[in-house]
Amino acid sequence: MYEQSERDKATPNQAVCLMSGGLDSCVLATMMRRRGTNVSALAFDYGQRHRRELESAKEIAKAIQVPLRVLDMRWFASLIPASSQTDSAVEVPRGHYAAESMKTTVVPNRNMVMLSIAAAHALAIKAEAIAIAAHAGDHTIYPDCRDDFMQAFIACARMGSWGAESLHLYRPFVQASKADIVRIGAEFDAPMHLSYSCYEGGQTHCGRCGTCVERREAFDLAGVQDPTEYQ
Repeated sequence: MYEQSERDKATPNQAVCLMSGGLDSCVLATMMRRRGTNVSALAFDYGQRHRRELESAKEIAKAIQVPLRVLDMRWFASLIPASSQTDSAVEVPRGHYAAESMKTTVVPNRNMVMLSIAAAHALAIKAEAIAIAAHAGDHTIYPDCRDDFMQAFIACARMGSWGAESLHLYRPFVQASKADIVRIGAEFDAPMHLSYSCYEGGQTHCGRCGTCVERREAFDLAGVQDPTEYQ
């Protein structure tokens, strides 16, 4: 298991944050901003079915006054068929997030691609950390959210460029549940109402896909009013 150092756990002074437009990255970026981190955010248009999340990323970044760059990677979708998130022929599974069928939502090596780009940007602007909102609930289904992957990635990133020895991953939610993240969001007044989670990609959350089910449960378990409009 990847044991984070005290430096890795500490809120960085400057960081490049992966911002999807979803609930987790909304809370992460807001928390860092409130704690004084100089945040630069990156969002990725990789041809995902739920491109609606990019609108939310822009709205969140504006609300918390964080600069955001949306990178056009729509070509990526043509290289990775068979995921429900990049292939319209694959149906989005419904029901609880832990179901076996949710593996069809995996986008092959997505975090490797995004983290690699974030690492290059972080080194160029002399940021000390890359921030990612991977949490405890991601580990079962998504291999590129697991500790061993993260450990291997940052080791590789440090070897891949001069002056990268001090670069690290900031993953404060690695042991947190989705409900924990909602509580943290409420504590830091994160604009969670602007975030978007639905894998169906409609303007309104479908309320049936795994991410919608997980989102609804998280607010309920956290005891925080859910601002989400579901179909």
